[in-house]
Amino acid sequence: MDIKSGNQWPSRALSNFAGNRFEIDGVICNSMEGFLQSLKFKNPDMQIEICKLVGYAAKKAGSKKNWQREQKLYWRGQELGRSSKEYQDLLDKAYISMYEQSESFRSALLYTKGNLTHSIGRKNSSETILTKSEFCSRLIKLRDNEGKLEW
Repeated sequence: MDIKSGNQWPSRALSNFAGNRFEIDGVICNSMEGFLQSLKFKNPDMQIEICKLVGYAAKKAGSKKNWQREQKLYWRGQELGRSSKEYQDLLDKAYISMYEQSESFRSALLYTKGNLTHSIGRKNSSETILTKSEFCSRLIKLRDNEGKLEW
C-alpha cells in the first residue's frame, strides 16, 4: 500500500498530513507533520505552535527553514543531529505516542496487511527530516509488534 494523503482510507489516515492527535513530552500535536516540521525550529514556543498544525499548513510552516546545511534539528531546547541516535529515538517516541493515543491512526494501521510504501518520500536523510525508509519501517514495526518499535 502506498501511503499518500490523497489516497483512500486507510492510506490517507497513515499519512503524516492526517489529523492524528497525540501528545509528546507535554506538547499536543495535531498531526505527525506538525511535529516533524516543528523540529526545524529552535524556539520551543514556536515548536508548540507548529505542532498544532495539520497537513499542508504544517508542511508550509517548515518549508523555508534551511536545516540541511548544518543537519541540526531541535526538540524542547535540545539540539539534535539529523544522523544521531537521539534523533531516531525521538522519532520512535513520537510514532509510539501517536499509535497509543490516536485511535484513527491505530485502526488504519492495524487494518493494513503486507508492505507499506511511500512513493513520494525521499531516500537521502541529509535532504529530509524523515526518509521513506524511516517512515515505512516504523509503521510496519508498530503494526507487527503491537505498538513496539524494536530495532
